[in-house]
Amino acid sequence: MWLIAASAFVTVYLALLGLSVVALFFLVVTLFLGFFFRDPQREIPDGEGLAVSPADGKIVEVRMVSKSEFAPEEMLKISVFMSIFNVHVNRIPTEGTVTGVSYHPGKYFSANLNKASSHNERNAVSLEILGGRRLVVVQIAGLIARRIVCKIRQGDRLRRGDRFGMICFGSRLDVYLPPDTQPAVSVGDKVWAGTSVLGRLA
Repeated sequence: MWLIAASAFVTVYLALLGLSVVALFFLVVTLFLGFFFRDPQREIPDGEGLAVSPADGKIVEVRMVSKSEFAPEEMLKISVFMSIFNVHVNRIPTEGTVTGVSYHPGKYFSANLNKASSHNERNAVSLEILGGRRLVVVQIAGLIARRIVCKIRQGDRLRRGDRFGMICFGSRLDVYLPPDTQPAVSVGDKVWAGTSVLGRLA
């Protein structure tokens, strides 16, 4: 990415100028950016009706919700908090067709707080999944995150585990699943994008 390339260029330039201390600082920055923007391959589990985590991180919420911004009807909400040390590439929980992508400006509360779901900057991806049911994945900016990336559009047909975007520097993903989904995680569990099963669709 351009941030890594720019930081590496500055590092080399400063080193050639003999500014070793400053060059060392930018070398550390370059290594951190390379670590942050890593995108490892993942083994996507097989099995009908599985919904996998859209992000690496920790489960911070598992509950039924209704009459909310993204769940006018009753749905199971599972939230994943990503620290700056997690892989930040986001993946689709289960196969389906994108029926809508909507961006919502907002604030930048810490993403591990539940109020971040309704107050922070966010981007919602709605899918029509197995049996004509609805699933929503919401990318939520965090305290220091300032950029949400989403590379899919309405009408795209996606497979479980497909990459669809990322959020820079700490954030949160909310997943709204059909109400008859059997959750496979609990608050406090660590999960990995595309690999960890969040729940099983009935």
